[in-house]
Amino acid sequence: MGINLTTDEQWMRYAIRLAQIAEQQGEVPVGAVIVKEERSIAEGWNIPITSHDPTAHAEVVALRGAGVYLGNYRLTDATLYVTLEPCVMCMGAMSHARIKRLVFGAYDPKRGAVCNALSLTDASFLNHRISWDGGVLEAECSDLLRGFFKAKR
Repeated sequence: MGINLTTDEQWMRYAIRLAQIAEQQGEVPVGAVIVKEERSIAEGWNIPITSHDPTAHAEVVALRGAGVYLGNYRLTDATLYVTLEPCVMCMGAMSHARIKRLVFGAYDPKRGAVCNALSLTDASFLNHRISWDGGVLEAECSDLLRGFFKAKR
């Protein structure tokens, strides 16, 4: 770890490279990186198929790695970059981890739990609020997913 980049676009490009690893492994191409103090502390990409684990979304893989790296499940002051708007499970995990900020690429109108199917960043039942920015390198992130699913059909 320890890569030092400075902008949301740079970190999203890094997450896209991680998503490409997932695609090479036959997984849905989603990549995630967790950044604290402008340095990566963990990364992940989708591996539910290869790991036989339905919870092995890119975000969860990265959250697990960050917890081990920091020796703490609380990831305060960390930013999670991910190529696709997170689902309900991943948003719940980020809330429990106390992620400070979320940055995602492609919006997910059907399953996105940030601002589409649900708006969990505003949910009154959660005791932690995550600030977020969506649509960072949206076209690149969306194209990667579209190309993957087009090739599957």
